[in-house]
Amino acid sequence: MKDSWIKIEAWLTNNHPEIITTLNAAASPKEIKELELTIGTSMPDDFKEFYSIHNGQSYTHLRLFDGDILLSISDIIAEWKQWNDVLPTLNENCIEQFGYPAESSPDSGIKNDWWNLLWIPITANGSGDNYCIDLDPTDEGTKGQIMRMWHDDPQRELISPSFRQWISDYITDLGNNVYEASNDIGWGGVVRKDY
Repeated sequence: MKDSWIKIEAWLTNNHPEIITTLNAAASPKEIKELELTIGTSMPDDFKEFYSIHNGQSYTHLRLFDGDILLSISDIIAEWKQWNDVLPTLNENCIEQFGYPAESSPDSGIKNDWWNLLWIPITANGSGDNYCIDLDPTDEGTKGQIMRMWHDDPQRELISPSFRQWISDYITDLGNNVYEASNDIGWGGVVRKDY
């Protein structure tokens, strides 16, 4: 994954060097272990390799993934805990109103939970939405696949079969001019040109 970061940083250097200053130093093995102990399972090796170079971003309006900041390990844990805290109340409200817990409308390979303890948020857009590593897919899915989680929409979109492929596709899109640099306070950083 070191080569992936080299390519991302090369694009940033040429297009939006300010974002490089928001990238954190490497995550330590201790930090990664803390995440795994918190969620109760191992993270994929490609994720751990990626984070062993940069531990996400510091909070900024210059977001790396089309309006989403790349979360640090501590922010992943905080975001994960926040979703877990919200879910019981959400389910209680749904049971009271509809007679069953909250459900989502997922793509094939993703469970129809509203939130799942093994959906690990790796980005955040500041509005409660995340890209997540799905460590609990259906039989049609792949453990470690990337999905999109919305806080107020039941759609659960399958984005990529793995973290490595998600990063690879992102780098390809950078090279194909799918993205551009933005300094917009509300939607800055690397953003899709078609938005």
